[in-house]
Amino acid sequence: MLHPSYSDLMKVVNSDVEPGEEKIVNSRYSIVMATSKRARQIIAGHEPLVRARGGEKPLSLAVEELRQGKIKILGDEEAEGEE
Repeated sequence: MLHPSYSDLMKVVNSDVEPGEEKIVNSRYSIVMATSKRARQIIAGHEPLVRARGGEKPLSLAVEELRQGKIKILGDEEAEGEE
């Protein structure tokens, strides 16, 4: 079982969304894609934004970064502006 759960991660990501606005993340797929992208960045040499505990894998680090709010998933409109 994944800790934290997908629903907990979705709550963290959507915590800044005002009532009535569209949520940034509506599915597990978005969480999986975001954490896998961040894990690949860590593998490529980017410094983790959380403290690694002995032998922790890049995906675990990415999930913890998301849980702590250290990384942000951009909505479609924000992502277009970043490119």
